Amino acid sequence: MKFNYILIIMLVVLDQWTKKIIIEKFQLYESITVIDGFFNLTYVLNPGAAFGFLAKMDERFRVLFFVFVTFIAICLVVYLIIRERGFILRRYAYSFILAGAIGNLIDRVMIGKVVDFLDFYIKSYHWPAFNVADVSISCGVGLLLLDLIRDKKRKQATGG
Repeated sequence: MKFNYILIIMLVVLDQWTKKIIIEKFQLYESITVIDGFFNLTYVLNPGAAFGFLAKMDERFRVLFFVFVTFIAICLVVYLIIRERGFILRRYAYSFILAGAIGNLIDRVMIGKVVDFLDFYIKSYHWPAFNVADVSISCGVGLLLLDLIRDKKRKQATGG
C-alpha cells in the first residue's frame, strides 16, 4: 500500500514540475515543434474540463464547481483505493486517477485554470492539448478497464 502513496506523490510532482517548466520557459500560446507534423510543446491554459467542457461558464462559478467536483472525486477514489485493496491492478488504476485529479486540482486552486502543453496533431486533425495529470488519469482509466475486463473473463471462466 505504501508504494501507491509513493506513486501518487511521484506523479503529482512530475505533473507540477513539467507545468512549472512550461510556465517559466514559454509565453502563453507559445509553441515549439518537437516532431514536425505530429507533436509540439504549446503553452495553453484550459479554463474548462476535458476538451474545454464548461470553459465559457462564469469564471467564479466554474472554478468553484471544478474544485468541488474534483474534491468529491478525490474522496471517492480514496475510498475505492481503501475498499478494494485486494485488487492490485485496480488499486494502481485508482492511484493514477487520484494523482491526475490532484495535479489538475492544484492548478485550479492556484491559478483558476489548468496548464496544458502536450500538443499532438496529424495534418489538420488536432487533439486538444493536455498535461501529465491528464495522461495519468487516462492511464488509470485504461488500467481500470483492463482490470474489469480481466475480472469479467475470470468470472466467466469459473462460472461465477
